Amino acid sequence: MFKPGWGAFTLFAAACLQAQQIDWDKISSDTVLNLLVKQQTEQQVFGSSVIQLGDHNNAELSVNARTNIVVQQFGDYNSLYFINSFTDKETKTAATAQGNNNIIDITGSNSVSDGMQISVKGDNKTIFMRNY
Repeated sequence: MFKPGWGAFTLFAAACLQAQQIDWDKISSDTVLNLLVKQQTEQQVFGSSVIQLGDHNNAELSVNARTNIVVQQFGDYNSLYFINSFTDKETKTAATAQGNNNIIDITGSNSVSDGMQISVKGDNKTIFMRNY
């Protein structure tokens, strides 16, 4: 169920580039995921994006100028920490958390992690990834 609040504001902020093409009267919990998929596809052209639906989600990103990251958090109390600011290499990553109280903590990037997509489904899950 879609709960209005800060998550709705985050969705609006992520969709502001395409606001003229969205019929806001047709947005509901049934159609919001289709909108997010469309936004993610468009973000691949424009760069990084963070979409959070729920309460008390946190995304802390310390990235270089060549990082392209797509973050999606659906649920409550999810956290993502991504640090690759100490390298100048281009990095493409996607991280999705669906559920509550999940943590994804990524430090560094290398050829193995480039293009990696992380998807966490469920509650109370933690992923620590270190790339050196």
